[in-house]
Parts: sequence; C-alpha cells; structure tokens
Amino acid sequence: MSDMTSDMIDTGADNAPQAPSRKAVKAEFMVYFAIIFVATLPLATLTWALQAIRTRSFTDKGPMARAWTQARIITPMIFSAY
Repeated sequence: MSDMTSDMIDTGADNAPQAPSRKAVKAEFMVYFAIIFVATLPLATLTWALQAIRTRSFTDKGPMARAWTQARIITPMIFSAY
C-alpha cells in the first residue's frame, strides 16, 4: 500500500486570489459609511426641520441622528451585495 498523502498534486491554489483581510473590510466599510452619512445629512436636516415646524416640537431625533440611522441602514445593504 502506498502513501498518497505525501505526494499531492499541486493544483495552483496558492495563486488563487485571497479574500481581503478583516481590517481592510472594516476600513472600506467606514469610508462608505462616511460618504453615505454626508450624503444623507442635507435631506435629514430638511425632513427634521419640516417635522419640527409641523409639530412645533424639537424633541424628536435631530438631523445628525437621522443621517446616522440612514447610513447604518444603507451601508450594510451595499456590503451584502458583494
């Protein structure tokens, strides 16, 4: 009986592209998050102001919290499409 485990055929798997590291993915996520946050800030400010005028109350979430929430919703959607 021969030992087939020590004489394995090279399939070229060493040259296969590797998945990005966790650190790179986190950095990319934060860049996308920042872009989306900045992009949603004007609309969040507008909707907050309109609601504040309509209800005559400033107790709801402010524009920063609204934009942050929208960025937290949108950014994972982009990354789940990978």
